[in-house]
Amino acid sequence: MKAVVLLSGGADSATCLGQAVMACNKENVRALSIYYGQKHKKEIQSAIAVAEHYGVPLYQMDLSEAYKFSDCPLLAGSKQEIEHKSYAEQLHGEEHTVATYVPFRNGLMLSTAAALALSWFPDEEVSLWYGAHADDAAGRAYPDCTIEFAQAMGAALHEGSGNKLTLITPLISLNKAGVVHIGSLIGVPYELTWSCYEGGDVHCGTCGTCIDRKNAFKKAGIPD
Repeated sequence: MKAVVLLSGGADSATCLGQAVMACNKENVRALSIYYGQKHKKEIQSAIAVAEHYGVPLYQMDLSEAYKFSDCPLLAGSKQEIEHKSYAEQLHGEEHTVATYVPFRNGLMLSTAAALALSWFPDEEVSLWYGAHADDAAGRAYPDCTIEFAQAMGAALHEGSGNKLTLITPLISLNKAGVVHIGSLIGVPYELTWSCYEGGDVHCGTCGTCIDRKNAFKKAGIPD
């Protein structure tokens, strides 16, 4: 089966790509990296490096126009500052999206990947892979990372493609420590990945995703 993997350049999507290559062989895998208007391109640079590591072609697409009206602080057009707190601190024990939620980003990316997959492989069944995990879904901080979203989106993609597309979410029930543990077993090159919301030379260590990554490697007992 052919496979198309959403590759952001972060640890989770890199793990997902590693799993897809193992399951489908690299000659059957393509990666998709999407620029959605973020303030820096460190993730995209990492996506290029990870794709090269696995020897799979990477297709890049610009979908930033979809977010021209969004004030999400991750986006170049926003004047909001990125919060340097853990997700738990940002949620305050309640269920709601966090400020760094980019409106329906995974839905847009998966729909785009579906259109490309059906164009690339019109006569074949294709699996679409994306690396959502349980920590991102917690408290519905990122509702397009929940199991409910994945099930609904998977059903829509399958039906809307004439039963040609299958959504694969191998990390959806794992916390990030579990993701890192699995990735370490299959040799994912985490040194090539980028998780920070800021675009400095090194990870800032204090934004939500940096804290999440730092805790995950610590819990997994793996140096980052």
